[in-house]
Amino acid sequence: LWQEGHTAHASKEEADEMVLEILSLYKQVYEDLLACPVIKGVKTEAEKFAGGDFTTTCEGYIHGSGRAIQGATSHQLGQNFGKMFEISFEDVDNTTKIPFQTSWGLTTRSIGVMIMVHSDNKGLVLPPRVAPVQVVIVPIPKKGVEREVMNAYCKKVAKVLKGAGVRTKADLRDNYNPGWKYNHWELKGIPIRIEVGANEVDGEKVMMVQRKDGVKEECTLEELAQRMPAKLTEIQNEMLTRATEARNEKLKIVKEWSEFVPALNDKCMCLTPFCDEEEEEEDVKKRSREEALDGEEEEERCATSVAAKTLCKPYDQEGCRINDLEDVTTLKCFATGKPAKAWVLWGRSY
Repeated sequence: LWQEGHTAHASKEEADEMVLEILSLYKQVYEDLLACPVIKGVKTEAEKFAGGDFTTTCEGYIHGSGRAIQGATSHQLGQNFGKMFEISFEDVDNTTKIPFQTSWGLTTRSIGVMIMVHSDNKGLVLPPRVAPVQVVIVPIPKKGVEREVMNAYCKKVAKVLKGAGVRTKADLRDNYNPGWKYNHWELKGIPIRIEVGANEVDGEKVMMVQRKDGVKEECTLEELAQRMPAKLTEIQNEMLTRATEARNEKLKIVKEWSEFVPALNDKCMCLTPFCDEEEEEEDVKKRSREEALDGEEEEERCATSVAAKTLCKPYDQEGCRINDLEDVTTLKCFATGKPAKAWVLWGRSY
């Protein structure tokens, strides 16, 4: 998975619109497909794409580590690169002009984000919409029930599900026992396991087991084609809700420096009033690192530093209602005491 795009536009307004449209699409990928909540915003001057006008971002959060992660970016490059590389076009008024360019990308990082957000000690937990296999059927052999009869019933169940558009696999291998198969498919994160034993064969029914929480639910074969797609949608929605609630629990408003590093140590992202100056941003990174280490040493090239960094200046959105907060221009910067210019989201980041 590697998606990248570059566009050129006659006006700044068109380029701005493209940047935000792509950012919204990336948010949809994360939330509607991967069930991973993200916060949209614009990067500070220190964190934006070098040479561009501004950079927008989708910022994710990994509850297990308490770290943020940049999910995808969409850049307004302005005319700088057009001037540098002598890129021009003839406008409708027959004049030669420099285009406004954009650049944006979504990469394999998104898979890593999904894995870290949802998975557990048993292995992957895949959202149904992106799971290559949504349902696996595992027979449970029992004396008195011929294997051929049980396998035939499993194939019948698989046919019903495939007819309903559900990506299904029947694991009929006879060299592995059911317990081994359970572990195998749990490791792969298959959203639902169907267990078929003698009772299920006799009663024309199945036992559905959800990967995300182990909840079991019985269903008749007659109802399966209707209930399974609905159940997969329910699981998809519950995974996003659960991840969003875990993220929101660790999204904290901080107005004083004394609360900042303790909040980071508590695995929080911090929304702060900030003066939005590059030198002060660098100072916050340095001070937060020193305070967190408390005299200890950190490898200079450490990939997961304890230093805080700016994630973005969030747009107003569900889960991060900036417009409902105090007017930031009436507040003092949490780090310097200078007049604040923007609400800025900070965190420890990958």
